[in-house]
Amino acid sequence: MTDNRQNPGERAFALTDHGLVTLQGPDAVAFAQAQFANDLNALEAGRWQWSTWLTPKGRVIAVFAVLRPAADQLMLVLPDVPAVEMAAALKRFVFRKQVVIEAPAALEVQGALTAPLRAQGALLDVQDGAIELDIGSSHQPRLLRVSSQQAPEDVAALARWRDIDLRHGLPRLDASQREQWTPQQLSLERLHAFSVKKGCYPGQEIVARTHFLGKAKRGLALLEGDALLTPGAPVEDGERHLGQVVSASSHAPGPALAVLPLDHPPADTLRSGSTMLRSHVLLDGLAR
Repeated sequence: MTDNRQNPGERAFALTDHGLVTLQGPDAVAFAQAQFANDLNALEAGRWQWSTWLTPKGRVIAVFAVLRPAADQLMLVLPDVPAVEMAAALKRFVFRKQVVIEAPAALEVQGALTAPLRAQGALLDVQDGAIELDIGSSHQPRLLRVSSQQAPEDVAALARWRDIDLRHGLPRLDASQREQWTPQQLSLERLHAFSVKKGCYPGQEIVARTHFLGKAKRGLALLEGDALLTPGAPVEDGERHLGQVVSASSHAPGPALAVLPLDHPPADTLRSGSTMLRSHVLLDGLAR
């Protein structure tokens, strides 16, 4: 029976812009370790972490949460990247590895703007056919759930979820922004989403060189304008082109993430086209 007294913000809703890919088998972790930028060997069963998949040139294809509900099982929760597309791309690299990669249609990714009951930090809560994780911060509690039970759609809650991601510096990459940016340009060190100490993976040499030689000159900036900003829109200081928007809210005014020089000028001089931009400090708390 539905509890009608429940706060609407606490109800689970379908994250319709998120997909799910599962990796199952004796070589699931070894396969992921060779493909993804974070250290999967250090991820214990029952925990999760952020990670990213890169091109050989070190450009970000996807940023996602990696869940390890069991020793031989991984789940990738993918914002914005179609799960079927990701699964098909990963399958090209399986070769003789004992791993089954699927985009299970029977499982749904859901969210709620409330703290989970048992999951905390990087610890998963696995029970009753569902998996919950704590994807919140001190600024906004949130839970993410993988479940075979369906949740209703909620357009307003989905938009708010995306805005929270952006304010915390989680880049939401549409197709036009994939394979364009290095992890450092997207400030993914804030999420602990890549490793410079593990073994080889696609793009590892470029990531390590940028890190150890101190060549990261650009990173994410949180901006806001009164008009709707779109991915790919330029960010300028007077007549000087500084960078571009990589992720934006679905409404205005709303937050947007742009890749800019780390020493970019004050926001009161920045604009995108005819839209003046305001600068905000990125929120912390999503790192795991």
